[in-house]
Amino acid sequence: MQLSALWTLLLAGVLATIQAAPAVAPTPTPYQQGLAEGYLSRFYGNVGIGNTSGLFRGNFSEDLEAMQSFFGLEVTGVLNHETLGVMKASRCGVSDIGRYGHFAGEPKWKKRLITYRITQYTTDLSQRQVDETIAQAFKLYSDVIPLDFKQISSDTADIMILFKGGQHGDPYPFDGTGKVVAHANSPGRKLGGDTHFDDDEYWTLDQTGVNLLLMAAHELGHSLGLDHSRNRSALMFPTYQFVNTDGYKLPDDDVREIQALYGSRTADPTTAPEPDSPADPEPEEPTEDPANVLRNPRDQQCSKDLAFDASTSIRGDLFFFKNGYYWRWNAVSGIHFGKVSTKWPGIDLVDAAYEAPNENVVHLFEGNQYWGIKAIERTLIPGYPKPLTSLGLPSSVSKIDAAVYITRTGKTLIFANAQYWSIDEATDQIDPGYPKSIAQDFPGVGSKIDAVFENYGYLYISVGPKLLEFYKPGQRVTRMLLNSNWLDCY
Repeated sequence: MQLSALWTLLLAGVLATIQAAPAVAPTPTPYQQGLAEGYLSRFYGNVGIGNTSGLFRGNFSEDLEAMQSFFGLEVTGVLNHETLGVMKASRCGVSDIGRYGHFAGEPKWKKRLITYRITQYTTDLSQRQVDETIAQAFKLYSDVIPLDFKQISSDTADIMILFKGGQHGDPYPFDGTGKVVAHANSPGRKLGGDTHFDDDEYWTLDQTGVNLLLMAAHELGHSLGLDHSRNRSALMFPTYQFVNTDGYKLPDDDVREIQALYGSRTADPTTAPEPDSPADPEPEEPTEDPANVLRNPRDQQCSKDLAFDASTSIRGDLFFFKNGYYWRWNAVSGIHFGKVSTKWPGIDLVDAAYEAPNENVVHLFEGNQYWGIKAIERTLIPGYPKPLTSLGLPSSVSKIDAAVYITRTGKTLIFANAQYWSIDEATDQIDPGYPKSIAQDFPGVGSKIDAVFENYGYLYISVGPKLLEFYKPGQRVTRMLLNSNWLDCY
């Protein structure tokens, strides 16, 4: 073979290799890496709506391969431009880890008539347009399965619907225009298929913005028990894609999946769900020792009268304390219940708590003393407990009610009875002019606070069973929730 011919073959081989290689981002920028880790953590690392902690806890390469496989991309385990393009697309906020078309355990409604209520509307469309479009989305399903849907205007419906941006009453805040545009819960008690639309999006009835009919029909599929589909032509494909909605009907893939749960609209009535039976029951909690029933608050988790003793964040998780026990809320693994003295020996009850993130320290208060906990390891720090007076509080304060670190100012607020103090974490000194009146500086809250924590720039203040969302710079209450809302109870 002549040398020129050999070089020609070698060059052809090199070119073929280059053309066959995926479009890899050789060195992902910090933004691209952060985007990918956040996406995988949110949609491939949990079984809830989404992981809002922003912390990646999985195996990056394996989870990336799972994501690429789900979307029918070339499975490389390496970030490339096509993969990043999918990650940047607008989509539903429900995770993609379901293996089939239904949620784990196949939850579904077991009554024939399902009620729904729209509690907050978007301003992009008239209320009549929203009502008609949501009704049209429900009709896509009632045309093919033996369920009927009825809108109500008061009381609690089976499916509660709202339009709101950012924080909106559940632990999964929306992220602004684009990205996650809506999310919904599977059937069942408490959450009951509730459906939320990000009002930072531009909601329309055509191809501009986000088409409400298509997105509502997708989310209501989740509310009825459908998981995401790998079929790009299916309504339940996770990323938003516009199609002409004139005469729109459910795609065949979605019809098959929803009828697998509920049967056909024209099927023998004996195969349809029994009328008026409750949603799937949840597993019963283990039986408590009768002597401990009044003390152990596990059975109060979803009570509308639940009042917290204390609350705080610890490295992205939220801890809520009650009667010597705690609930830990984690965006990935959900709610965990435990006993304070088991986790932190020597501490029986927690009256107040706060995290100082810059110092990797959490302080837990009981009576007239407090402990230091290493936030990352969550272990006790030697040298504690210390008396409240070491914080500069007067000896007349024998117990505090609540405490919170304010990220924006670097101050810690300590609440006791009707007063509060501000401590500068940089100097460990109480700021001049304190104590001050709670009622005066926190209008709408009252004169006494039971627990408080900071989340996404807002203070969440517990007063009895009420949880008040308070915007400190504007000194106003922006919303009222229940404590139990943070424990996956609705």
